[in-house]
Amino acid sequence: MRYRIELPDPASTLVWGRLLGARLWPGAIIFLSGTLGAGKTSLCQGILSALGHTGPVKSPTYTLVEPYTLTHGNVYHFDLYRLADPEELEWIGGRDYFDGESICLIEWPEHGAGTLPSPDLTLALELAGSGRTLLMTAGSERGRAFLAGLPTTPSPS
Repeated sequence: MRYRIELPDPASTLVWGRLLGARLWPGAIIFLSGTLGAGKTSLCQGILSALGHTGPVKSPTYTLVEPYTLTHGNVYHFDLYRLADPEELEWIGGRDYFDGESICLIEWPEHGAGTLPSPDLTLALELAGSGRTLLMTAGSERGRAFLAGLPTTPSPS
């Protein structure tokens, strides 16, 4: 199942991130793909905002993972762009993050291929003029139920 939405500006990326974050469940594994500057971190910022985070959100490019302890539970924001070898995830205790309770947001998941669990959702951002296109694809039953519950005519205002 796929779902496509046009994001005309950065504000709409944050709005959609909040809409998506408000619907996530414990243990959700979300892959985020797109070129540099496509808006992956902005989407994560919206998701984290919906989950109760009020501070800044930075891409954990050099640390690989940024943990957030929120009232509902843990959220781990990964950026695997600089990962030289997928086995590096093992060195940082990667399996421990995928505990079935924590939400995991993973930018550049292709750099962790073979070591990451399958995603519930893949959120792909593409540049589209001055905006972005967000293509959401379900990778699990929970992901399919999530997408099926989104409005057919999106209006996240």
